[in-house]
Amino acid sequence: MSNKDIMCFQAEICQERYYNENSCWGVYTFKTQDEIKYFNGNPKEYISDEGKSTYYYSVLCGEMQQLFGGCIYSIEATPVYNKKYNCWQYQPLSVKEINQCSEKNQYNFLVSILSEKQADSLLSVYPDIVQRVMENKDVDINKVKGIMENKWPNSKYIGYFQADTNTYAHVNVLKENYEKILNQENVVGLNIATRCDAISDEVYDYLSDLNKRTDLTIELGLQTIHESTSKLINRGHTLKQFEDAVNNLRKRGINVVVHIINGLPFETKEMMLETIKYVSKLDIQGIKIHMLFILKDTLLYELYKKTHFHVLSKEEYVDIVCDELELLKEDIVINRITGDPDKNLVIEPTWLLKKFCVLNEIDKEMLRRNTYQGIKYNK
Repeated sequence: MSNKDIMCFQAEICQERYYNENSCWGVYTFKTQDEIKYFNGNPKEYISDEGKSTYYYSVLCGEMQQLFGGCIYSIEATPVYNKKYNCWQYQPLSVKEINQCSEKNQYNFLVSILSEKQADSLLSVYPDIVQRVMENKDVDINKVKGIMENKWPNSKYIGYFQADTNTYAHVNVLKENYEKILNQENVVGLNIATRCDAISDEVYDYLSDLNKRTDLTIELGLQTIHESTSKLINRGHTLKQFEDAVNNLRKRGINVVVHIINGLPFETKEMMLETIKYVSKLDIQGIKIHMLFILKDTLLYELYKKTHFHVLSKEEYVDIVCDELELLKEDIVINRITGDPDKNLVIEPTWLLKKFCVLNEIDKEMLRRNTYQGIKYNK
């Protein structure tokens, strides 16, 4: 490798796509104002009170410490072409944090995973909450619980391991994280979201043990049963792997919740209904139905700009969801029926920002049809 292959630049982390604490292997999207040689898409210009800024976007992929969204790092890396995804990436040689997370960056990160009200409440108790977690410092969970208890006294809690792939670490790491939450007062269960291809036999056995001691639910992302769509969105696992995971969990008596997405690129209404018919015949206990939303600075946004694939209108989404509910087995609990994207990042559909309006329209349509969940379910 020659020195000319090494590039030095400062970058802000946009999103963690993957990180394995055991191997220290991670994948992160980043943006930089430094004119790097290879980047994805076109440079983007932003105008603010401070003037016009141009950002270049790419992916950092390789062995490194865990990085955090909103933080800025000094990076030495070599460009590598990824043939599988047909794009350039950067393999890190050195990654050093330049600044601590600012108050603004912490807030921006929290509102990407919480509501604005929840983020404000959390920061009022722990102004440095993100920094503390980054530095692996203890957080008094009772203080955080107190935020909710002001509204709901005598509350019970479910530990929710939601973002990222929460069963990929070594089983000893998982035990430390899960048991820490279970040992908190008034915690009555765990919800663990993960991928079907990220549960080892050892982890299955540990989950089985957990299930005997607490109310455990495992959430799996299916999104679609259609292979063409799966490849397009880089889901990265097969339908057979998904089925095996559901079977492995259920034979251990563990409750399963499945996620699906309506409005995936180039899927027809018929394709979406085929997915719900498939899901309805599974031995699962819950479902989360999502509407696809397109966010800034993502590969999906680049695909949308190139192809202008159809984005469902609110009316189309309501109609499809009501059809899905009619086809869904009546004993499958609906955990979610729409989502609420970050208003600062969403490109389309903007109607999704009015979540309760969407929920109300679904209620109205079900009443108009005089219908209910499972009315068209065929065993």
